[in-house]
Amino acid sequence: MPEGPEIRRAADKLADKLVGQVVEDVWFGLPRLERFAEQLRGREIVSLGPRGKALLIGFDNELTLYSHNQLYGRWFVRTRDSYPKTNRSLRVALHTERSSALLYSASDISVLDPGEVQTHPFLSKIGPDLLEPSLSKKELLERIRSDRFVNRSLGSLYLDQAFVAGVGNYLRSEILHFARVHPKQKPSSLTAAEQRKLAATTIDVGIRAYEQKGVTNPPRLVSRMKKQGL
Repeated sequence: MPEGPEIRRAADKLADKLVGQVVEDVWFGLPRLERFAEQLRGREIVSLGPRGKALLIGFDNELTLYSHNQLYGRWFVRTRDSYPKTNRSLRVALHTERSSALLYSASDISVLDPGEVQTHPFLSKIGPDLLEPSLSKKELLERIRSDRFVNRSLGSLYLDQAFVAGVGNYLRSEILHFARVHPKQKPSSLTAAEQRKLAATTIDVGIRAYEQKGVTNPPRLVSRMKKQGL
């Protein structure tokens, strides 16, 4: 399943083509969503970004298109009315004057008003996004030390989206490896210095995975390994 860095990179590509643009045509491949096509047609996209492993597209009428890729969902950005060669099932098509944003294979898709965004079963329960610029190492350290999370094993805690959204199997493994802690340990069993290192490492590894397209090693190590042909 794509994790936070992959979802954010996909969001970046979509935002570059869609934010500030008017959606001239909308198509939904799920019957339960067809009624929203008319409400979104002719509307400007004013925001687009990830929330953990989900993606939110905001329109100027305060409606939000929510999608969660789960295992197989994937967004494509193409020239207007150009479709990729794929056996995937098209679920959503948003067409601006020059571009088409196409969501394939996903099934967890909704159109939400502002109140529904706040009460959505997934969005209302997740913690801060790992790659949200406002998430500081201090705030993350406070979460690690909080009564809610401090006695959880790190292996399970780092898959709990209520703790930090956007972390999955590969990021959990890399974060705990670089922080030099065992998955069976609990935050309460760590020293204060180890807790601080864990908080810092969590954010640093997430940023590296985003900037280096899934590579979590420090840039200097990546460069040295490339020079060695590794």
